[in-house]
Amino acid sequence: MVDTPLVSVVLPFYNAPFLKEAIESILQQSFRNFELILVNNAATDASAEVAKSFASHDRVILIHEEQRGVAHAANAGIRASKGQFIARMDADDIAFPERLERQVEMLKSEEELGVASGLIEYLGPAENEGFIHYVNWLNSITKADEITLNQFVEFPIANPTIMIRKSLFDSYGLFEDNEFPEDYEFFLRLQSHGVKIEKVDQPVLKWRDTENRLTRTDKRYTQDAFFRVKAVYLSKWLENHSPFHPHVWVWGAGRVSRRRSDHLKKEGISITGYIDVKESKGVRHYENLPDKEEAFVVSYVSNRGAREEIRSFLINRGYEEGKHFILAS
Repeated sequence: MVDTPLVSVVLPFYNAPFLKEAIESILQQSFRNFELILVNNAATDASAEVAKSFASHDRVILIHEEQRGVAHAANAGIRASKGQFIARMDADDIAFPERLERQVEMLKSEEELGVASGLIEYLGPAENEGFIHYVNWLNSITKADEITLNQFVEFPIANPTIMIRKSLFDSYGLFEDNEFPEDYEFFLRLQSHGVKIEKVDQPVLKWRDTENRLTRTDKRYTQDAFFRVKAVYLSKWLENHSPFHPHVWVWGAGRVSRRRSDHLKKEGISITGYIDVKESKGVRHYENLPDKEEAFVVSYVSNRGAREEIRSFLINRGYEEGKHFILAS
């Protein structure tokens, strides 16, 4: 056994047909000072036997968490861990051989860094353009300031790529099991406390997309669930960063944008008006922007390509991202 591992890899699983590949990719890491904690989340297929076949390995610990849910399973693994750094791993994915080594180097070289993530390689159907677009977006955001500015656009970190200082769980708590995506909520919680997050500039994981991913099957990962939890932390962010809090202008006057901004209203944010391509009562044409010294803009437009057009338009008009506006979709 590794008595004092530097890294604890936490791998929850439930009915995972690719579990063997995931486990082997960790056991073949170039970095060796780690333990692998397999958390059986009440699997009903052959996954439990696959995990059991690795239990005699000197780096593997197999535990059982009967309370169903990835948050419970991940938390059980974290509680059982001995390492200073916790690396998350999913049962569908494949870690590149130097993943742990590169992330440990990053965390050791930057004491102020709380989380080291990395780039990902898509592993799934070529026709899944939406997911591929998301992967490309993830890989375009690597630096701490980019991650911070994009925290409300989408989840800019692939959860199974993170390596985090265990002390941050002690300071800010574990994953919450609630009616929202537990990984995104935890990420926003860290961001709300100013935790610095960066990515290794090379792929660390092959991220497999399957029809059975929780993000496709669990109601906690619906778009509305994302926007509900996003509004909680965005309202806190606006309180700390907008001189006009609680008043904002929302870019996007359609039904979808208004429905998303309704979550902000529930968090105490007041919508002064809307910005869109057509002017009407309560809606300004985008060419007639409110003065940046008198208003803060939150963009809820998510159409592919439109988000970057809005960002460029505002910057060209002298608006500074994070100071005069923020993208939230």
